[in-house]
Amino acid sequence: MTCAIYCRVSCADQSCAIQLAELRSHAARFEMTVYAEFIDHGVSGAKASRPQLDRMLADARAKRFDVVLVSKLDRLGRSVLHLAQLMETFQGLKIGLTAVSQGLEFNPNNPISRMLFTMLSAVAEFERALILERSTAGIQAARAKGIRFGPPMKVFDRELAARLRAEGRSWKSISEATGVAVSTLRENVPKCVAHAEG
Repeated sequence: MTCAIYCRVSCADQSCAIQLAELRSHAARFEMTVYAEFIDHGVSGAKASRPQLDRMLADARAKRFDVVLVSKLDRLGRSVLHLAQLMETFQGLKIGLTAVSQGLEFNPNNPISRMLFTMLSAVAEFERALILERSTAGIQAARAKGIRFGPPMKVFDRELAARLRAEGRSWKSISEATGVAVSTLRENVPKCVAHAEG
């Protein structure tokens, strides 16, 4: 069996030496061939995209190893959601995952592993729903306070733009004079002209 070793430390002054020794020892004990060691040094586990993790996933998709060894699950991902996504990827590729220090083994062919994966996925789905609910509530509260989302509104002198248009100036010329996009002028100035004429 061929394995990939993945290690991660958050701070630049930390070392992966302990993790590496443990994972190499585990691979040797179970007579695994180490395909490669992927080490993200000084990278937060909160980041879903990390240089060595991304490289390992690319090699996983190329079916270059059978199992991923990590010291603990939090070395792989800090959120249940991210872990579930990674495990879903591994499961789809028929690649196992072992968290050596925690004694956890996720094997896509093992019924208990599949049950654990299902439970983890359910927790991830719950976490996703909570995030969405909090985001929606936050947006509603912000709107209630008058906070506007999207690009900032462009404020310009509509009367000046309407006057220039009434003088026969082109949209491009008015745009250059006012610093307002032609599309914004087309949308707003005719209303001002109509209002002025009315």
